[in-house]
Amino acid sequence: MKKIVIANRGEIALRVMRTAKEMGIKTVAVFSEADRKALHVRYADEAICIGPPPSNQSYLLGDKIIEVAKQTGADAIHPGYGFLSENADFARKVKAAGLIFIGPSAESMETMGDKISAKQAVSNFNVPLVPGTKEALKDITVGKKIADEIGYPVLVKASAGGGGKGMRVVWKEEEFEESIKLAQSEALSAFSDDSVFIEKYVESPKHIEIQVLGDQHGNVVYLFERECSIQRRHQKLVEEAPSSCLTPEVRKKMGEAAVNVAKACNYYGAGTVEFLADEDLNFYFLEMNTRLQVEHPVTEQIVGLDLVKEQIRIARGETLGYTQEDLKIHGHAIELRVCAEDPMNNFLPDIGKLKSYKTPQGYGVRVDDSFEAGMEIPIQYDPMIAKLITFGKTREEAIQRMIRAIEDYKITGIETTLSFGTFVMKHPAFREGHFDTKFIEKYFEPEMFKTSNPELHEAAAYAAGSLFFQKESTKQAAGESKQQSSNWQLKRG
Repeated sequence: MKKIVIANRGEIALRVMRTAKEMGIKTVAVFSEADRKALHVRYADEAICIGPPPSNQSYLLGDKIIEVAKQTGADAIHPGYGFLSENADFARKVKAAGLIFIGPSAESMETMGDKISAKQAVSNFNVPLVPGTKEALKDITVGKKIADEIGYPVLVKASAGGGGKGMRVVWKEEEFEESIKLAQSEALSAFSDDSVFIEKYVESPKHIEIQVLGDQHGNVVYLFERECSIQRRHQKLVEEAPSSCLTPEVRKKMGEAAVNVAKACNYYGAGTVEFLADEDLNFYFLEMNTRLQVEHPVTEQIVGLDLVKEQIRIARGETLGYTQEDLKIHGHAIELRVCAEDPMNNFLPDIGKLKSYKTPQGYGVRVDDSFEAGMEIPIQYDPMIAKLITFGKTREEAIQRMIRAIEDYKITGIETTLSFGTFVMKHPAFREGHFDTKFIEKYFEPEMFKTSNPELHEAAAYAAGSLFFQKESTKQAAGESKQQSSNWQLKRG
């Protein structure tokens, strides 16, 4: 493999290019007219414009990207994440063109890309599943009967869904039919597929995912977990590795279940298996993402592996070269997605020019980005500006380093999620590991935060945390068992 086309843009395109450069592999950037001056275009050995700004006229044109690969003499295509990264037809066309797709097989993508087929595939591999339907819902009357059996609330989900689209929580039977129709309509609009299914709604869960790697010779390992519970609109904002709540025993069970999910679809490459976990750390398979994740850097920090390099090695047909026993957790890493969004206005995207842009430096700080001062935030694409990652020997050290790094990060011209990151890092619920996917809903009150004063930000975090402490005191006064409350204490393994 001597030359790779990166079928993506922004920070992930740069991320892939840097690793390729270290491996002595040439790179080709593709770009839309909106990205003509983008950093990934300037960094690549070659760059080809493939169309106008809209992604359906540029970054989603698989045939055109394959044509670029042929024209430039590339051997392979790396899809990054988003765009064509989980498009089985594209993967199949890449292979048919005599090129290497740096990712899993099209067949694995198809199996895991549909949530119903994914559940069916893993059902015989000892993987815990949330109670619900095993196939697409075709009869609302049957659906109501199943919902009654598993008990309300239930969750209606698009089979081909993602990012919270085509998803509805149904709290009672009277809402069931309307929720089904709304979910189907949204799913059809977003994914051209109105198939939906239902499952038991796990209230206020932890969202924990396991990174897996598999080669083309049947070897699969797990690279431990990432805690991804702090989200808005079902999309992550803060991720960390390892989780603050898992015991070594649960970590092992969850990792082994993730390996079984990979084996259920003959998976190779880098992939992520997502689970929901309740207060008692019972966990259930959610879905598998058949690509590199945005939050992959926190895993790289704790295991000491370059996941892009591993993807390329696997695509070349090499064996992993290590076993599960060789892999250990070293330290703690946290990632904040620095997005052009306004936390004070329901995290709505913000656009404009970066008047100033200065990234933090220092030991244990990593910034994966693709912007510099004077650049515009394009309206056509995801509003993420950068990923800010900090690493420490302990979770506390990683948190303190993140607080310092956020303070050192200077961005003007647009609103960002940096201040929200400080809020999270200083919040008692986060620091103690007592949080779930409802963190923003429970604790974040923008009114407390309408100030640029860091000291008031800290006061706001602690004020919002008072509810958390009151609840804990009430639990203890009510005589809840020590065993139950201990599930959420800080643990490392």
